[in-house]
Amino acid sequence: MSKVAIVMGSTSDLPIMQEAVDVLKGFDIEVMVDIVSAHRTPEKLFEFGKTAHTQGFQVIIAGAGGAAHLPGMLASLSPLPVIGVPIKSRNSIDGWDSVLSILQMPGGVPVATVALDGAKNAGILAAQIIGSQDSCVLDKIVLFKEGLKDKVIKGAEEVRKGKST
Repeated sequence: MSKVAIVMGSTSDLPIMQEAVDVLKGFDIEVMVDIVSAHRTPEKLFEFGKTAHTQGFQVIIAGAGGAAHLPGMLASLSPLPVIGVPIKSRNSIDGWDSVLSILQMPGGVPVATVALDGAKNAGILAAQIIGSQDSCVLDKIVLFKEGLKDKVIKGAEEVRKGKST
């Protein structure tokens, strides 16, 4: 079974990161969720980053606010793809500090970065990465994309008929 690690800097990030959990479970992908603070538990960060690939994970999703070092540090330690979710936290500068901390990684240490509070897209991207090697997950992604298309078509029909969605 496919497996994704979802980690975040603190419990306050969970309401945002729950969207990734829900998406992945909807694709029948196993999810492990944990708190791994780059600043408050660096030993845990290093241990997890160095061993995640030996624990059966295919992708790591890391959410962080403020200085947002968690995704980049994990990417520096792990051979797995890391998807960073910048989170607008209460100590954030409108979220831009988080976005730029995750987005502006040096060459050789990539982090796929989604929009501010974009955990849902992080979950979808993780499923697509897994789907490139797992035909069962790929089939579910195809159905999901068809559902998006159908929703837009239905909405357009309602608008043309003078109904609001």
